[in-house]
Amino acid sequence: MDFRSIAEQRYTTKKFDATKTIPKEKIEDLKHILKLSPSSINSQPWLFSFVSHKETKNALADASFFNAPKIKNASHLVIFSVQENLEEFERHVEENLPEGAVNFYKQFVKEQPKEKTVNWLTHQVYITLGFFLAACAAMEIDSTPMEGIEPEKYKDILKLKDHKVLFSVAIGYRDTLDGNQPNIVGKSRLPVETVIQTID
Repeated sequence: MDFRSIAEQRYTTKKFDATKTIPKEKIEDLKHILKLSPSSINSQPWLFSFVSHKETKNALADASFFNAPKIKNASHLVIFSVQENLEEFERHVEENLPEGAVNFYKQFVKEQPKEKTVNWLTHQVYITLGFFLAACAAMEIDSTPMEGIEPEKYKDILKLKDHKVLFSVAIGYRDTLDGNQPNIVGKSRLPVETVIQTID
């Protein structure tokens, strides 16, 4: 299937089939794909937590407001977090990136207030979201990205120290009765001419 067709069929799943589990090999593929996500200066300021353990997933669901049923019925929950310990991040930069990237970080990023630097790093993590959702769709895995969560509770449950939780994605397989499927309700998007500027 070509990617345009995949994009036309992908949608935010509202109801998962709790009896279906994503095969382990597909989960390993998704982990590898996330590892390959692009980021500015190859900064990679992220942590991805894959949760299938029932009790942990349920605890995270209970810290997710109205998104709880989706998480409890999904096969896995993937949590996207950003590095917020800037001393640790700078050590990572110096140990893993080429001189040009290190110099860029020190000259243009490090000198900012901490809040701006963490905001810049956060943008890199959001890039991975689009990469991940596209990968899921190409692998015929359904997904639901969620900011409707309680990040501090997530952080406590996952026992994170140096990372700030940003959002999560429930993944699995749709319930056949999910009323949000494109073949039932279509896809609501603005016209191309409204959102695309073409300069020939």
